[in-house]
Amino acid sequence: MEKLSLQTHHAEETVARTIVKTVSYRVFILILDFTTIYLLTGKVKVAVGFMIVSNLYTTVSYFFHERIWDRIKWGKNIYT
Repeated sequence: MEKLSLQTHHAEETVARTIVKTVSYRVFILILDFTTIYLLTGKVKVAVGFMIVSNLYTTVSYFFHERIWDRIKWGKNIYT
């Protein structure tokens, strides 16, 4: 088996990686939020409003959630 240092993604995630994951996830959720609310209401302004408000606080929450989970050793395979 290949030897991996503790600096690899198998042991620790960098802040830059967490940011990219957060942004890509939020873009996906923006599209889902807008589509769902628009289909339910038929109103673009309502869908955009919900999409903006919802994604402001959930983006920040997701970032911190990822950083906290990165510190938890449970479920990680760390090769030395």
